This record gives sequence, C-alpha cells and structure tokens, in this order.
Amino acid sequence: MSDLSRSPLLLDPSTSALLVVDVQEKLLPLVQRSSAVRDNVALLMDAASRFEVPIVATEQYPAGLGPSVAAVTERLSRPALEKRMFSCRECHEVFGQWHAQRRRQVVVVGIEAHVCVLQTVLDLLAMGFDCFVVVDATGSRHELDQRIAWQRMEISGAILTTTESALFEWCGDSRHPQFKEISARVKARTVAP
Repeated sequence: MSDLSRSPLLLDPSTSALLVVDVQEKLLPLVQRSSAVRDNVALLMDAASRFEVPIVATEQYPAGLGPSVAAVTERLSRPALEKRMFSCRECHEVFGQWHAQRRRQVVVVGIEAHVCVLQTVLDLLAMGFDCFVVVDATGSRHELDQRIAWQRMEISGAILTTTESALFEWCGDSRHPQFKEISARVKARTVAP
C-alpha cells in the first residue's frame, strides 16, 4: 500500500499560527491552574518559534488589566496587540495576513476560556479558520465556565487538544530535527495537565 496523505485534522507547522489570548498580569492569577496554563503557553510559544509558526499575542485593555505576563512577553518578536473587544476579531489585519499566507490552522491558547477565547474561536471559525484549542493552555476562574466554553467551541467545530498533542503533531515524525528537543521538554514537564 502506498503512503496515505496526512490528515488535515492534524496540525502542520507550515499551515499553523499560534494565537495567545490575554495572558495578562492581573488576569492570570485568578485563573484555575494558572501556573500550568502559563507554563504550557510558554512551551507552545517556544515550540512555535522552533517550527517557524507565527505567534501573535493580544492584551485586553492593558491599561486596566496590565500587560502580558513575562513568560509571554519575553517570547514575542513584536508587542502584543491591544484590544477592547472581547473577541480578537478586532485584530483583523493579522487574520488577513494568515489567510494570505495560507495559515488556516489557528492554535488558540489563553484566558479566559469562556469570554475572550470562546468569542475569538467562534469568530475565527466563521472566518474559515480551523481552530485548535489547547485545553491545558486555556483557563477560566471557574471550572463550570471553562467546561461549558470548551463544549461550545467543540460543538461549533473547534478541535480540542493538549499541549503535548500539539507539539508532537507539529513535529510529525521522530526523525524531525526538533524531535529530540521537543521530547526532552515534554519529559521534563512537571506541570500536571
């Protein structure tokens, strides 16, 4: 049997982008599993850089909610985009660029799952993007809000995934030049999902 095509339901670094939604100083401490969310976001940002996956971060009203946490800002090549709308659709120039670059897969992480992440994912789906929501890199203050948000996103067409799944899908193969480093980072994780 000849090789089968790779499923379009798997992440591909050549068609992916990473969107980091509002991981800010005044919001993050309020979120359940905040340190795990922060660490998983950082790990995904590191991997995205290695796989040449574009990264964009947003900040919801930073004058009131503070800037992005250091774990995010130190990994950005350009400043986070400020917004007032809960959805990131306010940052439509970025999404236009991703469309033009054929980056149809958007990996979404951040907070809060039931407000800015949910509204962003629903808008991205409406724009024709495939959304991959990394559940262990998203969070809310309350577990019920988070769970219902994940359910709404999934039934609306988003794909729920985890940090490790995303990393190994970007890698795709144990022969990939980044595999050993990704594997070592995964083994070194001390954060429970």
